[in-house]
Order: sequence, then C-alpha cells, then structure tokens
Amino acid sequence: MVASTHWLASATGMSVLERGGNAFDAAVAAGFVLQVAEPHLNGPGGEVPILLWSEADQKVSVVSGQGVAPSAATIERFTELGLDLVPGTGLLAATVPGAFGGWMLMLERWGTWSLADVLAPVIHYAEHGVPVLERVSTTIESVKDLFTDDWSTSAATWLPGGNVPAAGSKLANPVLARTYRRLVAEAEAASSTREGQLEAARKAWYEGFVAEAIAEFCQKTAWRDSSGEVHGGLLTGDDLANWRAGVEEPLTFDYRGHTVCKTGPWGQGPVFLQQLALLSGHDLGAMGHLSADWIHTVTEAAKLAFADREAWYGDTEVPIADLLDASYTDERRRLIGAEASLELRPGAPGGRAPRLPVYPDPATIPGAPGLSGARAPQGVGEPTVGRVDTGEQVISSDGTVKGDTCHVDVVDRFGNMVSATPSGGWLQSSPTVPELGFCLGTRAQMFWLQDGLPGSLRPGARPRTTLSPSFALRDGRPWLAFGTPGGDQQDQWSVNFFLSVVHGKRNLQEAVDAPMFHTEHFPSSFYPRGSRPGVLHVEDRVDAAVVAELRRRGHEVEVQESWSLGRLSAVARDGDFLKAAANPRGSQGYAVGR
Repeated sequence: MVASTHWLASATGMSVLERGGNAFDAAVAAGFVLQVAEPHLNGPGGEVPILLWSEADQKVSVVSGQGVAPSAATIERFTELGLDLVPGTGLLAATVPGAFGGWMLMLERWGTWSLADVLAPVIHYAEHGVPVLERVSTTIESVKDLFTDDWSTSAATWLPGGNVPAAGSKLANPVLARTYRRLVAEAEAASSTREGQLEAARKAWYEGFVAEAIAEFCQKTAWRDSSGEVHGGLLTGDDLANWRAGVEEPLTFDYRGHTVCKTGPWGQGPVFLQQLALLSGHDLGAMGHLSADWIHTVTEAAKLAFADREAWYGDTEVPIADLLDASYTDERRRLIGAEASLELRPGAPGGRAPRLPVYPDPATIPGAPGLSGARAPQGVGEPTVGRVDTGEQVISSDGTVKGDTCHVDVVDRFGNMVSATPSGGWLQSSPTVPELGFCLGTRAQMFWLQDGLPGSLRPGARPRTTLSPSFALRDGRPWLAFGTPGGDQQDQWSVNFFLSVVHGKRNLQEAVDAPMFHTEHFPSSFYPRGSRPGVLHVEDRVDAAVVAELRRRGHEVEVQESWSLGRLSAVARDGDFLKAAANPRGSQGYAVGR
C-alpha cells in the first residue's frame, strides 16, 4: 500500500512495490516525484524527517534528513544586518539541504534498489512535465511580480514564456532533470556497487558539483527577501561537506494499548505525545466523536502542549522525560477548564522555570485579532500587500509562506513501513539556483534571534521544525504510519485523525474524511511568528449546535469551507490485511495497493 498527497507519487511508489522493491525503495522514489508534482510544497533543497519500521531490525527508527544552520549563521551576524527575525524567504534563511541525504541514507541502509532506478521516475517527470495543479498555478501567480522584478532565475524556471502556467497545463523542469542525470552518471562512474554509487551520489551532492553551485550562489549573489532588503547567503561548501543525515531512536508514549512514535524535540513531534498524555485522563469515547466536549477538550490540551513546545523544544538538551512525566501531566491537565483559555501557559517540568521568546510587537494585519485583542505580530518587512490562500498555504507576494509540506506512507508485503514528511525548498522559498533547477529552503526562519532559548540560532543546530511524521504500534506490533502537511497544524490534524480511529471507532478513510479542526492560539513557527489567541478553526461540516456551544465556552470559532482542513494519509497493518487511506480534499491525495 502507498498513500500520499499526490497521485503521481503514490502511483510511483506502487510501481516500485510491484517490481520487487520494498517500502523503503518505494518511499524514496515517491518522495523524489513529490518534488516535481508538488513544487509549491517541497523541493530538492528542502528536508525530510522519516519514521520507519524495519522487519529485519524489528524496531522503529528515525531518519533525520534535517539540515543544520551554517557556521556563519550567528545571532550577531543577523543583528549586524539590522534583523530581529530570520527572513521567511531568500538565501539568509537557508539551512543545509537535508532531504537528499535523508533519502539516500534510508535507501542505502534499508532499501534494495539502485540510485538510477529510484531516480528514473523523477527524471522522467522533470523532463517531460507534470499536470499543473490549480494550487501550483495560484502560487506562481501570487509571486509572479517577485519573480519578474527580483528573482530572475525563478522566473526562468516557473514562468515559461513569461507566463504563469495554467492549471492543467504541463510544466517541466529540464534543468533539474539534468542535475539528477548527472548525479546518476557520476555515481555509476565512481563505483560498480549499489552502496558505492549511493555514497558517490551523496558526495556529489554535498561535496561535488551540487555543493559547489549552492556555495557559489550563496556567496556571489544577493536577492531581495521578506525583510525588504537584498541579502546574500551564508551557506558554504564546508557547511554542506560537514553534514550527514543520521539515524535516531524515536520518542514514544503509550496510549490505551497503542505506542505512538515521534521524532525528538528538534521537531515538534513530541507535542503529539504531550497531547495524548493530557488526554489520557479524559474519557473521549464517552464524550462522543466531534461533540463540543470532544473538540473543546482536545483544543485545550493542544494549547498546553504547544505552549510547552514554545518554551522547551529545540535541537538541544530538552527535559522530555519531565515533560511526559505522569505527575507533571496531571498538574497540567488540571488547567483544562470549562472555558477556552486565552493565555499561553508553558509548564515548569522538573521545577525548571519556562522562558518564552520575546515576540515581535503587535501589528495591524487585517483579520488577525483573536479574542484577547492580540494581533499577529509584525516582523521585519511584514508584507503590506494581499495574501493568497491556496487551501494548503497562505502565501504573500514576497514568497513568505505559512503552512507547507507533502507526505507519503508506505507498507510492503514484508511488513516494512515508512512515514515521511518531505518539505522545504518550495518554489517560492528563494531564487532558483540556475545550474541546478531548484532553490534552497528557508527553515532557518524557525530559529529565534534571542540568546538562551532552546530554539536560538546557533551554527550547526537544527531548527525546531513543524515536520512531524507519525508511527504507532498496537499491542507492541507495527500498526499505523500516518501524517499530514500543514505547518503548526500537523500535530493537531494528526491527533484528530488518531483519536477518530482509537476513540471514534472510524476506519482509516472515515477518520481522514472526518471534519477537521485546529487552533491558532499559539505563536506560528513561520515568519513573522504571529498568533491568534482563542481562535479555533472548524470545517462547516461540524454540527451548528456544536459550533454555538464552543462559542459559548469562549472560543472564537472561524468556520471554514467543507473539506478544507487537513491533508492526511495513512497506511496500516491489520492482521492479515494491509490498509490505506488518502485525503480527498483538493482531489489529489491518493491511496493505492493490491
């Protein structure tokens, strides 16, 4: 079974399985196709965290395909530039592009296919083109002036003939196809073994022609970013050469016969576990699926868990055992009352005093106030022009993005399973590197330019990302791989899905299809780091009486269109059966199997 956010990726993964590949081969091939099929949501210059179950190892492992901040990326450097936030676009926000290394590590350690075989589909689609999604066309339209006026290399890639590609037309990226063809050629020339070729490809990416092009572009060119100023980049060849993807143990939490596995607190994954810990003291089943009690309780638990994310998470020593400790959770659970909270309330795990960032001064962005009267803060160069909401992202005309990402899940006939969330390096991140056909990511925007925080910018650190694939065992056996795009909403929508299966007794597709909800109560991970205290989004398929009751309890409910929130996919092992489900929203998610 393969399920993903785009039908071409799912079909690619399934074709790998049908030709003898395993789940790891299929996920890699599908992941690369997503770079071309959903270029507004991910690209080769981005990153990928992966959770996987290996039947041979009989364990869950985490692959960290998340790159780190450049050696020159210091708070002092940004202060000298007059910045108090890392820009949301442009070269300054680039970290080492980790996706390629993450995919290659998984392929080498657990896969069976060659580099040439897994890259053949993406080379085909990059050369011959893919159907342009309406959201891709809308995204390019929103940044057309930026590309035309400031980012000429991006205009050359994404505005064929100077025009925005129409939805349903075919769009190719021949320069990217040449990049991948050259990787294959150099790898095959360097070694006759599969493993040798994969290592040669990694070296070509991080030490060879790809790294050289990236370093030269960062050091010798400068471009306008969301600060409104023109800046070059900080990445160097040494930054790329000194980084490698890694394998880690997952963090876990046992919840009613299920063991949920997530990445470490260098991502936001543990916030899923903290929500489950808080909810373990409530009888959701008795409340009724998507009742006012259900939505209120889940939302208030999310507010507490995400407040801890703000105060404690980062690529540093995090008191995760104390954050998941039963006595700490019991204390925090007592804060969930009958009314909606309007405060950001991090806890004190192990008696440590929490410290929150100093958020930017409030601005007056239309539509931003929450119930408390607070508005989304204005960062350096907050765009004053309109934004486009594609249903997946909110995109400013300067390329600033709130929300992002793709997802792919695979289970094979051997029982291997993969949950991966590739992201970053989307087409509006930064100018296209002309020799390579892709742009760098902007994940460094998630660092804080304030000393002494878990998420403070420092050379060699991973940004605390929103990317959050999920895996769950049932009664100790591998059961469910799942995830969703959505930035800060990922570990809200994924929790909603999981609870719908566990407590709502929905099957996988019913749980994906169920009306979604999420809060914008806590600060955004994306530039310019705004929050909307008390605001709760629900799809209009939630019962009107439930919405009225939530408002009575103090939530500022914003009712969204049907089928507009969440883009979940999932695969499962259920006894002798393999199962899968994909998101119907947007008519592009796809689940396939046989």
